[in-house]
Amino acid sequence: MGQILSLRNYRQEVIAHSHEHPQVVISLSGKLDFEVDGRASRLHRQHLMVVPAGAHHTCESEQGSQCLVLDVPGEEDWLGQSLGQHADASRRLLDSAAQLSLDPMQHQLVNWLASSAVSDPLISRQGAILLLASLNTLAPAAPPPKRLPLAALDAYIDQNAAYPLQVADLARIAGLSSTRLHSRFISECGQTPMDYIRQRRLHSALSLLRRSRLPIGEVACRVGYTSQSAFAAAMLREFGASPSALRRESGDN
Repeated sequence: MGQILSLRNYRQEVIAHSHEHPQVVISLSGKLDFEVDGRASRLHRQHLMVVPAGAHHTCESEQGSQCLVLDVPGEEDWLGQSLGQHADASRRLLDSAAQLSLDPMQHQLVNWLASSAVSDPLISRQGAILLLASLNTLAPAAPPPKRLPLAALDAYIDQNAAYPLQVADLARIAGLSSTRLHSRFISECGQTPMDYIRQRRLHSALSLLRRSRLPIGEVACRVGYTSQSAFAAAMLREFGASPSALRRESGDN
């Protein structure tokens, strides 16, 4: 691919193609008829067209049109390396075909870039980064993050309570990395995944103590404790009483 920013003049000749990188075409003068994946539109001054990577598009201008064209490099994570925290908004902007309008400040920036030496690689790159960051205000809002699938996680913990459980097991079910899962548990549940697993196991043990006559050692094994003393200590910390006392309380009630 050539330079990132360029000035182009469009005429009556129809241009029809696609390319493997996203493109933003910003009208500077004239009228440009555009069609992206079968959807037709007309670009006027202060309007732009987003062409996603791989989208088939055609364009022509009966009376001529000048545009500033931004060809976003398709190299691996160019957006992430160039725009940092602004990269996700740029990806959302460039992911769908759209005709959008510039606000006055964006229009001023576009005019400045159009009058600059965009053939200079440094100006072209830095101008493209600045332009994309500015256009991010036009990007669709990020979808709200999905809540943790606690019902599925609870079911998995209950079914496997007798076996060693790792954060990676829950991360796989949630479709997240272990690090991201840890962060989400802290923000949504106020505790780490391992604390959540431990608490879930102990509440299952409490239910078994109160609703069954299983020996305490068997209850401990069913919730993943091979040591009855470690189980008793964990129940004491969680509920303020030993397993045998908790069972007696259930009988008293």
